Amino acid sequence: MISNTTTSVKDLVSQEEWELRQNLAACYNLVAHFGWDDLIFTHISARVPGPETHFLINPYGMMFDEVSASSLVKVDLNGNKVMDSEFDINPAGFTIHSAIHEGREDAHVVMHTHTNAGVAVSAQTEGLLPISQQALFPLTSLAYHDYEGVALREDEKARLQADLGDSYFMILRNHGLLTCAENVADAFLYMFILQRACEIQLMAQSGGTKLTPVPGQIVAGMQAAAKQVTNQAGGALAWPGLLRKLDRLNAPYKD
Repeated sequence: MISNTTTSVKDLVSQEEWELRQNLAACYNLVAHFGWDDLIFTHISARVPGPETHFLINPYGMMFDEVSASSLVKVDLNGNKVMDSEFDINPAGFTIHSAIHEGREDAHVVMHTHTNAGVAVSAQTEGLLPISQQALFPLTSLAYHDYEGVALREDEKARLQADLGDSYFMILRNHGLLTCAENVADAFLYMFILQRACEIQLMAQSGGTKLTPVPGQIVAGMQAAAKQVTNQAGGALAWPGLLRKLDRLNAPYKD
C-alpha cells in the first residue's frame, strides 16, 4: 500500500488520475449544491485510468461539500484501500458500485442518490412515467432493481448486473436513483435529468387530475434526439459551466 502521509496525493498519482479526482470531487460538491446529498450517505465512484482495477470513492464520514480531490479514497474491486487514507469507505455503498463497475466495462463512473423525489418515484409501482420531456431521455435506457435490504450481500451483485443490463439509468425500488457513464460529466447530466423528471412527476401527480402521457412513438425516438440537442457532446457541454459555478462558490474540489 502506498503511503501519502508526507507527500501530497497530487505528487503520488498520474496527471490523468488527478484530473479524474478533481472531476469526481466536483461531482460530490455539485450533489451537495443541488441538495441531492443524504448527509454522508450515497456515493459516486469512478474507475482510475490505467491497467489496475482501482476506483475512487468518497471518504465515509465526510460531507459532500467537503470532498476534495485529495480526500477521495482509492480502493480495489473488493473495497480494500490501495493507497493510505485516514478515512474508510461505506461497505454497503461499494457493494452496489463494485457490482456495476465489474459487470459493465463502459461504466467508468457510477452515481447513486437517495433524494426525496427519487425515492418517492422508486416506491411507485409504475415507476417513472412518460409525462414530461425530461422523463423521455432516461426512459430510452432505464432499468429497475427490486429492493433486497441494505446492500451488503455479495449474491445481490449478480442480480444488480442482470437488471442493469446495458442501461445507463436505474431506479432502485424503495431506495433511490442510479446512473452510470464513461465519464463524470455524463453521469452527472444523466442524474440531473432523472432527478428533474422525478420531481416533475411528483408535482404533476399532486395536481390531482388525470395525466397525459407522451405517445409511445415519440418516446422511442428520443435517444437520437438526445444526441442531437447536445451536439454529441453529452455532459461535456454543461460540465465547464458547472465547474465555474463551483469556483464561484469556493468549493474544495480542486484541492
